[in-house]
Amino acid sequence: MPVRTFVLSSDSLSGASSDLSLEKYEKDLNASQWEAVRTTEGAVLTIAGAGTGKTKTLTYRVAYLIESGIPASTILLLTFTRRAAEEMLNRATSLAGVPCSQILGGTFHAYALKLLRQYGTDIKLADNFTVLDQSDAEDVIELVRTALGYHKKGNAVTEKRFPKKSTLYSIISAAVNRNVPIETAIEHTYPHFLSLTDDIKKIAQAYQNYKRTNALVDYDDLLTLSVELLTEKTDVRTRISGAIRYIMVDEYQDTNLVQAQLIKLLSEVHGNVMVVGDDAQSIYAFRGANYRNIFDFPKQFPNCRIIKLEENYRSTERILDLTNAVIAQAKEKFAKRLYTTTKLGGEYPAIVPAQDERMQSKFVAQRILELREEGLELHQMAVLMRNSRDSFDLELELRKRNIPFVKYGGQKITEAAHIKDFVAYLKLLHNPKDVLSWNRILKLLRGIGPKTAQEVSEWIKTAPNPYRVDTSGVSPKYLESLRKLAELFTALTTSNTTLTDKAERIYDYYLPLMREQYFDDYPKRQKDLENFLTILVNYSSIEALLTDLALDPIDLSAMETKATQKDESPLVLSTIHSAKGLEWEAVFLINALDGIIPSRYAVSSAEELDEELRLLYVALTRAKKYLYILYPIVCAGLGQEAYFGNPSRFLMDLPEESYEKIVLVKAGSAPRIAPTKNQNE
Repeated sequence: MPVRTFVLSSDSLSGASSDLSLEKYEKDLNASQWEAVRTTEGAVLTIAGAGTGKTKTLTYRVAYLIESGIPASTILLLTFTRRAAEEMLNRATSLAGVPCSQILGGTFHAYALKLLRQYGTDIKLADNFTVLDQSDAEDVIELVRTALGYHKKGNAVTEKRFPKKSTLYSIISAAVNRNVPIETAIEHTYPHFLSLTDDIKKIAQAYQNYKRTNALVDYDDLLTLSVELLTEKTDVRTRISGAIRYIMVDEYQDTNLVQAQLIKLLSEVHGNVMVVGDDAQSIYAFRGANYRNIFDFPKQFPNCRIIKLEENYRSTERILDLTNAVIAQAKEKFAKRLYTTTKLGGEYPAIVPAQDERMQSKFVAQRILELREEGLELHQMAVLMRNSRDSFDLELELRKRNIPFVKYGGQKITEAAHIKDFVAYLKLLHNPKDVLSWNRILKLLRGIGPKTAQEVSEWIKTAPNPYRVDTSGVSPKYLESLRKLAELFTALTTSNTTLTDKAERIYDYYLPLMREQYFDDYPKRQKDLENFLTILVNYSSIEALLTDLALDPIDLSAMETKATQKDESPLVLSTIHSAKGLEWEAVFLINALDGIIPSRYAVSSAEELDEELRLLYVALTRAKKYLYILYPIVCAGLGQEAYFGNPSRFLMDLPEESYEKIVLVKAGSAPRIAPTKNQNE
């Protein structure tokens, strides 16, 4: 394992010509891709490793079929986005030299809608049915919930707080997509609503009845009703399946059980179906995707031929060596080993233990600036994380160094409503005349609306002691709430305590208000707050914290952060889930700690652990040339002393020759030490 020291500064896709003949396809593809293209009869499972040309293979297969004389109208291509389907068909048209626009398909849901428009009356679906988007579906749920007597607050059926319509929709949709009972969906997604299971089941049933009575179909119904049609109506199934000679499915590892059923039914007559996917990149179980679909495909189609695409065109040899070692730990997998013939050697992937999260952020920011000096543009680099909240400290460091960034997969720290609430209390400690912050925290109190909050805010403008809001003279019915608020500020301003102590006192006060205000997802928001509190350990004063937060105004999106160079595209910050399918020259994975990846909630299940391992694999395989995996050694937690964090268990047993270790030191404390191995050997 090479080791080197990093000194922290003190300021801390190819096309082809349209005249290709069938024989020339082989020359443009590697052996495995060519096998997948020309194997047109029967069932084919193509395991396409990361960066192995999956899209190119599908595109060439479509063109190959067309040039072989197969009518476009007998080919079905199913993808997860309309854009992906359109791109493949456009490229296939260029290859084959003839239009491919009559090929069937697109997204699963778009194709299912076509089936139901044509044959829906066979299952007693009105021919003029209306498709509900998510907003419309939530409104229907609100309607039937109200009719049953369930309300968000103070209802006659139960005294318990009830979930809002969007949460109910999420629960019902999860049950449909995963083909599980309502209670199982609640347990997996909103366990704090388990006591309301019977009530939610009544609403779900009423929702289904209302849709059928009023000729309404939601997004999930498009798939389930299509399966119902093809299952119950044999003549319809034979007619549709008989007209489709070849089926191709992209990203098969992301399909759910209903989609897998649909493929089986549609391929009944001819059986010519090729699915393309990578079991090692199945990371969407939380959306209903079933990783078992890709493993069960050979069982569904016993004479299935398995073809593996293993030649990687994205990453260097050393990055592939590391990622191969990572995924080898999976308990269940299709054995494969990615390799490259064009990017031999390269930089060693680096594992970087940092003293704490602040030093982790400093390293990332400094290395990004160095890589930019070496010729990489910011948009060619990405910082990936398990959870959106994991980048909060880094965002502060990037703003401090004026490094523009765009963030995918979550909000920036200053955009989250509950973080804004919390910061409002700190702002008032810094400036008791901050009327905007008073207005925000007053409206968190039960019964106080904009009018009363405005009255108190007007009083504050001239009050000798704004913190004594209980003497503002508003209605006595708000007196108890205002007295508690006044007691909080009195305690915070009369005691000589640290910022962390003050923040924890605010946390204790705010937590019940947050649960009331954001009841449906307060557990997630509570975790965000706990992470935010760990950041405060790095600040000696409220003023220093607010100064850092103000470097990027709250009402600006990340894309609007000022660039340091003219027309400079921003650095990418992304959750791993949002990064799937993308690639960058340099990738930094931060907070690679046990308890984060894998999540502490996944360690009790072998299946969930495997999904967490696949998530790490997806993150690492985004890198083309540079790969850095970081974790803080010392972590700070809410209401407790600093503790030692452990690196992800998935990193513990990697071959030492597959990576280098970077030791971080502050400027002036040690010389730069060269790696023990030549990185370009």
